[in-house]
Amino acid sequence: MPSVWDRLGRKAELRSRAGLSRRPSPRRDLVDLASNDYLGLSAHSEVVDSAAAALREHGVGAGSSRAVRGTVGLHEELEEELARLSGRSSCLVYSSGYMANLGAVAALTPVRRGELRVLFDEHVHASLHDAARLAGAESIMVPHNDLNAFASLLAEHRPPLVVVESVYSVLGDAAPLRELESLCAEFEALLLVDEAHAFGVRGAEGGGLARGLSEETVVVSGTLSKAFASAGGFLVGPSVLRRHLVDTSRPFLYDTAPPPSVAAGALAALRISRSADDARERIRARIEAAAKRFGVAPSDGAILSVPAGEAAAAVEWQARAAGRGIAVGCFRPPSTPDHVSRLRLTVNASLPEAVFQEALDVLEEVRP
Repeated sequence: MPSVWDRLGRKAELRSRAGLSRRPSPRRDLVDLASNDYLGLSAHSEVVDSAAAALREHGVGAGSSRAVRGTVGLHEELEEELARLSGRSSCLVYSSGYMANLGAVAALTPVRRGELRVLFDEHVHASLHDAARLAGAESIMVPHNDLNAFASLLAEHRPPLVVVESVYSVLGDAAPLRELESLCAEFEALLLVDEAHAFGVRGAEGGGLARGLSEETVVVSGTLSKAFASAGGFLVGPSVLRRHLVDTSRPFLYDTAPPPSVAAGALAALRISRSADDARERIRARIEAAAKRFGVAPSDGAILSVPAGEAAAAVEWQARAAGRGIAVGCFRPPSTPDHVSRLRLTVNASLPEAVFQEALDVLEEVRP
């Protein structure tokens, strides 16, 4: 009988033949159209100085989970600012957006396994699918942004939870949040909105697209690793939710707290982002310009996805761009829910305009 290593080796070979192999991508000195640093704050002097000061004061790591002795004032200050920015009563910070989503789904579904049904838009992030599996919930996939399908399934199953993203990570399009809020209120369901790609980029002060929606019906998750230029994740909602999470959320209780320096950097970036309307307008204009270049619809965030044919062609396009000094994302199945391979261009507001336009020129020139 072949060993587990033989089986894994054969699977790796099959992925390679299909153009689906992956490898860690080291940071290189390239024009950045690939990272999630939407507002260009990761190297901002105030952000770096705040993180450095916290590093000198608190050391490298938090030392324990938030529940033991890993919480410092910076964590609590960050939570207060995030709740205020999103228009919610309270917030709880996790070590990553992935962990926050695991905690959210577990907290918002009933206790009895085998009876849980969660409606997912088919384009939601992998962390949300994983969260449903860990919670023992039956995942029901809903066609992307199809309100009629959501209404029909809510009437049929009356699930406790509907899960969407405000701005989707592959296509960059927005969810019809107000209509979904109304549907969930009608059928007494909760709506969980992942705002990872909207915070800092969309909404008043960059407070996301769910800002202003009812706290009775809508819970919001987010990440600090994108527009807020740091690391970590968070959930915002009513104070009773935070109390429940602090008492019961395994991804919070059994995970080491985010390092204080990371929280300090995120807090500084959040404060800068609230008045970054010029940067948000620059992102919008650049998305429209890039969309026109590549013949696709403009997105609702800082991401623009461009169909690239087969997976191998997408990888080749990405490699040719890198050879000319341009870093772009490359999304292939299973990361793309519709199984279409794409280049994903991410707008960084801090890039000089001439550099951004030249990067678009290069991408057009090297397209396979």
